[in-house]
Amino acid sequence: MPRAGTAGRSLGLPRVFSFCLFLHSSSAQIRYSIPEELTRGAFVGNIAKDLGTDVTKLAAANLQVLSDSDSQYFSVNVNTGIIMVSERIDREQLCGQNPRCFLHLKLAIENPVEFYRIEVEILDINDNPPEFPSDEVSLRIYELASLGARFPIQPAQDPDVGTNTLQTYHLSANDNFNLNVKARTDGGKFPELVLERALDRELRAFHHLVLTAEDGGSPPQSSKTHITIQVLDANDNHPVFDRPSYGARLVENSPLGTLVVKLNATDVDEGPNGDIRYSLSSHNSAALRQIFAIDEQSGEIRVQGNLDFEEATVYEIEVEAKDMGSPTMEEHCSVVVEITDVNDNAPEVILTSFSSSLSEDAPPGTVVAVVHVRDRDSGEQGKVQCHVSPDLPFQLRKDYEHQYSLLTSAHLDREHVAYYNVTISASDLGSPPLSRHTILPITVADVNDNAPQFEQASYEVLVAENNPVGSVLVTVSAADPDSEQNSRLSYSILRAGGTDPGLDPTRYLSIHPTSGQVSAKLPFDYEQTTYFQFHVEVSDGGSPALRNRTLVHIFIVDQNDNAPRVHFPRAGEDSAAQFRISPSTTPLALITKVVAIDADSGRNAWLSYHLVEATDPGLFSVALRSGEIRIMRTLQESDASAHELLVVVRDAGEPPLSTAITLVVLVEEKGPEALLGSESRATDGGGLPTITLCLIVSLVLISTVSLGGLAALGVRCLRRGSAPANQGCCVESVNTLQPPPSHIFGHLHYEPKQGDMVMGVQVTATAPPAPRYRSCFSPVSDISEFMFVKPSAGPAGASPPDATLRSEVSSGACLLA
Repeated sequence: MPRAGTAGRSLGLPRVFSFCLFLHSSSAQIRYSIPEELTRGAFVGNIAKDLGTDVTKLAAANLQVLSDSDSQYFSVNVNTGIIMVSERIDREQLCGQNPRCFLHLKLAIENPVEFYRIEVEILDINDNPPEFPSDEVSLRIYELASLGARFPIQPAQDPDVGTNTLQTYHLSANDNFNLNVKARTDGGKFPELVLERALDRELRAFHHLVLTAEDGGSPPQSSKTHITIQVLDANDNHPVFDRPSYGARLVENSPLGTLVVKLNATDVDEGPNGDIRYSLSSHNSAALRQIFAIDEQSGEIRVQGNLDFEEATVYEIEVEAKDMGSPTMEEHCSVVVEITDVNDNAPEVILTSFSSSLSEDAPPGTVVAVVHVRDRDSGEQGKVQCHVSPDLPFQLRKDYEHQYSLLTSAHLDREHVAYYNVTISASDLGSPPLSRHTILPITVADVNDNAPQFEQASYEVLVAENNPVGSVLVTVSAADPDSEQNSRLSYSILRAGGTDPGLDPTRYLSIHPTSGQVSAKLPFDYEQTTYFQFHVEVSDGGSPALRNRTLVHIFIVDQNDNAPRVHFPRAGEDSAAQFRISPSTTPLALITKVVAIDADSGRNAWLSYHLVEATDPGLFSVALRSGEIRIMRTLQESDASAHELLVVVRDAGEPPLSTAITLVVLVEEKGPEALLGSESRATDGGGLPTITLCLIVSLVLISTVSLGGLAALGVRCLRRGSAPANQGCCVESVNTLQPPPSHIFGHLHYEPKQGDMVMGVQVTATAPPAPRYRSCFSPVSDISEFMFVKPSAGPAGASPPDATLRSEVSSGACLLA
C-alpha cells in the first residue's frame, strides 16, 4: 500500500496507507492508516487528491468535518485538502485490547450536498512495556509436592496489541523449577512454575527466582518480578478436578442467581487435607468478579451481575480448588461461558448536526439536522429504520447506512405554527422490535411577510369646535401578525391625500407614533371648516418595512359660540334706530321689522325676538319668530310722542346667546287737515289703505314666482340625480369634498300649527353632510316678498350620510328644519 505521508516517515515507522472509495447516493468512504501518538499537525492524507477533485472547489464547497466521538482528533485544511492530526491519539485509551482500532469521521460539502465517510485505522506502536502486578511474589510449596506440580504466577499486563504486546516469559536459572507459559483462547499468556526436581526443605528452605516478561516490539521492552518460594512440610496431595475445563452457554440479561455450572474436585487426602474450598482465581479481572460468583463449598458458579452480549460475547473464568491442609494445596481449571445475543438494546439516535431555528421562508428541502443511528445488537436485531410523523412538514432522507438528514418537506408559516417538536423514531428489526424516539425542538424564525392591518377601513369622528389643544380626537389601531421587530408598528399622518390638496393635516393634527392617538394641535372653527379627511399610515419595523393606510373623516360639530347680529335696523354705537309713525296708525299695522342673523348653525342659529322694555308696554308688540314690530292699539292724545323699545334677539343654543337693540318710535304731529287727509286716503279703494293693498299684491306675486322657481329647481335636481354640490343645482359646497347623494326628493306642504307653506328638498347621501341654506321672507312685512338670507351648515350632530335641506315660507321667519 502507498504511504500516508511524511508524518509517518518522520517517526521512523512504516506508515501503512489504505484508501478505499465507495460512492453511493452522493456519499463516499475513504480509509487511512496511521500509527498512534503522532504529533499534532501530522499528515494523515490528502482528501482532495483522493477524491479526485480540485482544491479550490473543495474550499468553495463549505467543507465541514463531522465526528462520531466527542473529541475532534482530525482537522482538514480546506486550502490544501490535507487531513491532519489535531489531538493526541492513544490507541490503548481508545480501543483497549481490541486488535483493530478505527476512528470514524464524516466530511460534508455543499452545492450539491455530499457526504464522505473516512475511516482511520490507528496502528499500535510499542509504547508500553509489560508490567507485573507486583515486584515481589511469595509462594509456599510443600516439600512433598509431586513432580510436575504447577504454580501459577500472576501474569504481566501489556496494553499494546499484536506483536507489541506481551510475547514471552523468561525464568532465571535454578535447579528445581521450569517455566511453562499457558496460552488462553483470548490470547492471554499466564506463567506457571513447574516443579522438575523434588524439594527438600532441610537442604534449602527458600528459593529466589526472577521472572522476566518481554514483548515483541522493536526494540522489545520487558519488566521483572522477584519470586520467593518457601518450602513447607505436610499435605502431599492436591485437589484434582474431574475435567480440565468446563463450558456453559447463557443468554444475555439472564436473571441474577442463574446457575452457570457446578464444578467438582477431589482430594485423596483425609481430614482437613482433603477438605476442598472453591474460589475464583486472582487471574480474573475485577469486572468478571462482579458478574460471576462461586459457592466455596458446592462449587456452583452463578450469575450475580448483568450479562451484556454487546460488552462481551465470551467469558473465561479461572477457578481454583484448595484443600484445607497445611500447607494448602490447590488445583486450577477454566470455565468458558458463551453469551447468546437477544434484542435488548433499543436503537440510538445521535445528532451530528442540528439547527434549532429555521427561517419561515426556508424552501422545501432545507437540511435541518443530520442524525446517526446505531443498534448495539447483532444481526437483524441491529438493523434500524427511521421515520418522522407524516403530519409535520418534515421528512427523513437516508444519506447512507446509519445516517439520515432531516429536511423540510413544505413551506413554513410562523404565523400558523411557530414551534415544532419533531420526533424522530428509530426501530430495529428484532422480534419484538425495540424503538427509541428523539424529539428535536425547532423554532420557526419570523420574516416580515405580513403588512399591518387597521381594525377599521375608515374612521368617522365628531369633534366639537373650540376643542382644547392637545385633546385626543381618535385612536387608530392596527395589528401585525409578525413578531418582534417585524410587528413593531409606527403611525404617521400623510400630508397628501386629504380633503383639500392645499390643506396640510399635520398643521392641525399630530399622532403618537406608537399608540395611534390623534390629537388636535389647534382648535377647530365650525364656521371656517365643517369637515375634512386625511390618511393615517402605519408601518412595521421589518426590513424592508410594510405599510398600510386608513382614511379618517373629521366632522366639526357646531357650538353656540356666536351671538346673534342685528342687520336691520342699523343703529349707531351711541344712538338708537328711529322710526316715525302717524298718530292715525291703525292697530296691528307693521311699524318695522328687526332682522338678525347668527353665524352658528342648527338650533344655535334659531332666533327669537323679545320686547323686554318699552315706554308703554301695551302699545307695541314684537313677533317671536319674525321680529316684526306692530302697534297694538290706536294712539291716544295722552300717549307720549316718543316711545323707546328695547328688543332682545336670542338664539336657541345651550346656553343661549342674545343681542339687544334699542328703537325709538316717534309719533308725528299733524293738524286737523292732515288728519282729515289721512283718514280720506285710508278709506279710498274700498276701505283698505292703498299701501297695504300694494303690499298684499306684491307679496302674492313674489311668493308665487318664488314657489314656482323653487319647485322647478327641485325637479331639476331630481332629474339630474346627482349631488347639489356637484351640479350647482340647489346649494354650493363649503368644502372641496363633494360626495354624490344616493337620493333627492322635493316636497311642498302646509303646516297648520304655524299657518306656513313649506317647501323642502331632501338630500340623502352616503358621504359627509351636504351644506344647508336658510331662506326667509322680507324684513318688511308678514305678507311681503320672499328673500334669500344666507347659507348654513347642517345641525350639530347630524349624521354624515343623511342630510336634509328645507326652505320654509312663513311669516318672515328664518327657520332651519
